[in-house]
Order: sequence, then structure tokens, then C-alpha cells
Amino acid sequence: MSRTEAIGLVLARPARLLGVEPFFMEFIAGIEEKLAERGLSVLLHVVATHDEEIATHRRWAERGLVDAVVVVNLTGGDRRPAVLAGLGLPAVMVGAWDGGPDTPAVITDNAAPVREALDVLFGLGHRRIARVTGPAELVHTRARTAALREGCAAVGVEPVLVEGDYSAEAGAELTAQLLRRPERPTAVLYDNDVMAVAGLGVAKEHGVRVPEDLSLIAWDDSTLCRLASPALSTMSVDVHRFGVLVAASVLELIDGRPVVRRWSPPARFTARGSTATAPDA
Repeated sequence: MSRTEAIGLVLARPARLLGVEPFFMEFIAGIEEKLAERGLSVLLHVVATHDEEIATHRRWAERGLVDAVVVVNLTGGDRRPAVLAGLGLPAVMVGAWDGGPDTPAVITDNAAPVREALDVLFGLGHRRIARVTGPAELVHTRARTAALREGCAAVGVEPVLVEGDYSAEAGAELTAQLLRRPERPTAVLYDNDVMAVAGLGVAKEHGVRVPEDLSLIAWDDSTLCRLASPALSTMSVDVHRFGVLVAASVLELIDGRPVVRRWSPPARFTARGSTATAPDA
């Protein structure tokens, strides 16, 4: 039985991104929908760093403000799982979790969607492929990068990778850098929708036609992608369903029941107007 009627979620990311990036709003809506069946809600806190996130977890644990927490955006050498265990604060790990099987987790497969995106691009004749990544310290960024390098190496392609932070500013600046390369890419895969939409705008500013000269694929579908001109092809995830699955694991955890090992909905390629045959195919 819940004692606080609240589940904690701390997001260590710039607050300005939450206003433009649809992913977490859809994710939280899914969690809230499932928790509402039990009269529970999400206590959300936005901070700038993982140190601040850990401080928030300590405060919540000391004051008994939440029954459990959801941990997202895991990093290499992440301290949060061990800290939470030491605090005795129940937690569900979410995303690219590579820790022990006894830890409650909703796991995301980041490699298979990258392979699917590459299969699409290779099938369209693309060989000059770039990716605008999220922060390199994130485990899911590393998993996508490893899958990209492996898939490209299998066909003798050397991808170009540039690191962003999920913001429109990063998407615009890094796309401009890619388009100024002597051999500019014919296809760019972005790690989120916001950077992809910004990249589309920069391509237009440079007189690069999408998709005739340049194909673009976003990760995470959203209204932004569907309303863009041309509409962006995406690696689409049912983010709302993802949140529902996380909440189901949280409820099992706070009820003291065995927590089922769950996988997030897979990202699948959705073709729209931003992908086409490579110009040099």
C-alpha cells in the first residue's frame, strides 16, 4: 500500500528543453495514466546535474516524500543506482540499462532501430551517412553509436558523428557543419525530433533540397515531425505506452510483488517525405 501517493521523477536536463521536446511530456502522461488507477501521481523535479538529482533523492528519502523513483538517462559509471540502494529508496531503471538482472528495469533496445534505419538508408543507395547524437555519456547514445559503427562497417562505410544536446540550437549548428564538409552526407540520422526539425530548416537555408539532395531521419515521432515540410521520416516509438509500462513496474515494486522484466516499445521506421534515393545512387 502506498504511503505517500507519489512517485518521484527527477530530470537532469536543461529546463528550456522540456518546453520544446515532446518526449518527456508524453512519457510522463503515460506514467500518470497508469498511476491514476491507484490514485497516485508523479512528483517531478527538474535539475541541471546528476549531483543535484542525487541530492533531491536524498531529500525525498529523508522526508519520506515518495514511495519510489523512476531513473532515466543512465550514464556510463552512473552513481544513482548505488546511491538509491543505499538510501533504501525503491527505484525502477528506465532505458538502456546494462546492470544486473535483479534490478527492476524497463529496458530499451537501441541497437535494433539503428540497424533498421541503416537498412532503409542503404536500400536507398546512401553511403555518406552522418548522425547528430545526444550527449556521449548517455548509455543509450553509446549503444546507438556502437550499432551505427558496426552496421556501417559491414558495408564498408565510415559514418560521420557529431555530438549534440537535443536542442534546436545544436541541431542547427551541427547540421550546418555537416553541410559545409567537402563531401557532405547524403543522409543524416538525428537522435531526437527537435534537432531533426532544426536540421531541416538549415538545409533549406543552404539551398539543399530534402529529400532530393539530403535524406533526414528523426528519432522519436512527434507533431513537430508530422507538421514539418516535408514531413520528417522517423524512428517512431510509442512513448505514451513506454510510460504506462514503467508505471506498471513501479506499482509492482511498491506493492512488494516480483517486478516483471519489461522492454519498452521498439522504435520502428516511419517513412514520410524526408527520405528518398541518394542523389549519387
